[in-house]
Amino acid sequence: MVFHSLTHSVTFGITYLLTASLAQNISTPLVNFQVNQPLAVPKSVPKCEVELVHHLFANSYYQPAITVYTPPTSCGPIGSWSAISLNWTATSNGTQYDRLAGVTLSNVEIWRTSTSEPTPGGIVWTVLKDVTKYIPLFAEPGTLIVDLNNVIDPKSGLTGEYDVRLTATFHQSDWLHPKAPRADLIFPLSTLSGDQSNVFAVPPAGNTTVVLPRNAVTAIVEIQATGNGQEEFWYFNVPDEYLPYIPPETTYGKGSFREVRVLVDGLVAGVAFPYPVLFTGAFVPTVWRPIVAYGAYDAPTYNVDLTPFIPLLTDGSPHTVTLDAISDEPDHALNPNWYLSGNIKVSLDESNKPTAGNITRYEVPSFRAQHTITPIGQDSYNMTVDVSQSVFIEATIVTGSGARKHITWKQNFHFSNVQSYTNNASASFVTQRINGNSISTHNLLPVLLDNVDFPLSIDFEYVADETGSGWVATFDQQYNRNYLPSPWEVSTTIRSSQHANGTYIRYPNNGFNRTANGTTFNEFHYVDGKLNSYSRLVDVTNNTVTKDRQGGTLTWDFWPFVGRPWSPLADLLDGLIGFEAVRLPNRNENKH
Repeated sequence: MVFHSLTHSVTFGITYLLTASLAQNISTPLVNFQVNQPLAVPKSVPKCEVELVHHLFANSYYQPAITVYTPPTSCGPIGSWSAISLNWTATSNGTQYDRLAGVTLSNVEIWRTSTSEPTPGGIVWTVLKDVTKYIPLFAEPGTLIVDLNNVIDPKSGLTGEYDVRLTATFHQSDWLHPKAPRADLIFPLSTLSGDQSNVFAVPPAGNTTVVLPRNAVTAIVEIQATGNGQEEFWYFNVPDEYLPYIPPETTYGKGSFREVRVLVDGLVAGVAFPYPVLFTGAFVPTVWRPIVAYGAYDAPTYNVDLTPFIPLLTDGSPHTVTLDAISDEPDHALNPNWYLSGNIKVSLDESNKPTAGNITRYEVPSFRAQHTITPIGQDSYNMTVDVSQSVFIEATIVTGSGARKHITWKQNFHFSNVQSYTNNASASFVTQRINGNSISTHNLLPVLLDNVDFPLSIDFEYVADETGSGWVATFDQQYNRNYLPSPWEVSTTIRSSQHANGTYIRYPNNGFNRTANGTTFNEFHYVDGKLNSYSRLVDVTNNTVTKDRQGGTLTWDFWPFVGRPWSPLADLLDGLIGFEAVRLPNRNENKH
């Protein structure tokens, strides 16, 4: 069954789905969620909701949902809103891989998300996203594209269709909740397609020709970056020189380090060391029910201050802004592929006179990388990759109004990855850490701050006996970030910690052909520059929430996902019986 009749609110929508399922005498769908902060948007102002898209994604490769967006006129003066939020509600049942999806407005990708893998009894999830920073796009008519490449092939067991409903809520402004700060203009960094996904599939690098207004004074790039295909588990890839030490089908090459870069006319303007998102089909799909890994429903983005290049970009000529991703292999080559897109948010000077100035210091050395391999037993090895990178750019700009600004843009990052392969790669373990900081000051005032710490460890082992075979996996991952993305946005501090483990065993010689389970412990803390706060501690065993504690100033407005209204036995059977669309870092499991 695919649920088509979704309603305008999260609560009523889920209630409808549960009621409709029970009325048809089928299993109640599992409610999935990502532990995240509630929306910190004004609640006491008038608001209106607009349905943007309602679409069924079946065989939908290269067939996105496309609609013409028109700014609403019933939510106050166009562009005067205090906030805008999006609601993504999706349902599916059957068997299906996790699928990457994106929302693009006027050639700017404003949301990158992914799907849950459905259960035979159905699955439903709702995600809310604050998109206030994109008000300049929502204030103008444009084309809205929702891209979700899916395949239906009953012969292969792929039966899950995704019914997606996307709505936008526009919050009016008043004296207590004024019009939200925003950039004056937003320029896309994308393929600029009018009827397909706008992401670059890298390699090769993605280039966009940009002509900024002559009076631009601030420019901030936002990057969307996701590893896909042979790059989905890039942190489990090994340097090419070490591939002969492990069995051929174990994993891919090109190493475990990835750097996403922004270049202006071939000069590196800034970098990002991306957070490794674990999607819902990763290793043991039942681990990610009902809590998905952080970032699976709302992928993190990364910002680079392009303001030091303003004197160049405002000369009235076209310039090339490039998004690419590289490895630390000698030729920087990647496997296919990374999906990249971005945008440039620009503020303008009050005058119409051109901005002047120049870059006074440019220090962007090649990153420092080191590889080592150490035998730890018979057919067992430790492989280590260690990389450091720094960026230091200074510039002086003079606005058309005569204001003089000194711009300093600094980045320092460190990456370490240790992989252990034992007993001819029957067991593998990765310990990775990404940490570093970015800071941009304009006349000593911070306009962009980003301090990150992303630890990850995964223990993966194949197991077998006379009745069946499979694997066990344990995950520990953290997302720790202090983030001021731009001068138009509020600063946030997020601490997310997730410990999970699960088992996947196949029994080919009897009727009960698979068992799988999963346990997850998720702790989350949030605080922002407006003194909003939120915390949540959730424990899950085999689809059942066993603990859920929430606190902070935002709790009064949060829909509490506190488990499912049926027996533990039904939960257990729904989690263990059926077919899962598993993704693994090795080469021979990813066939779809």
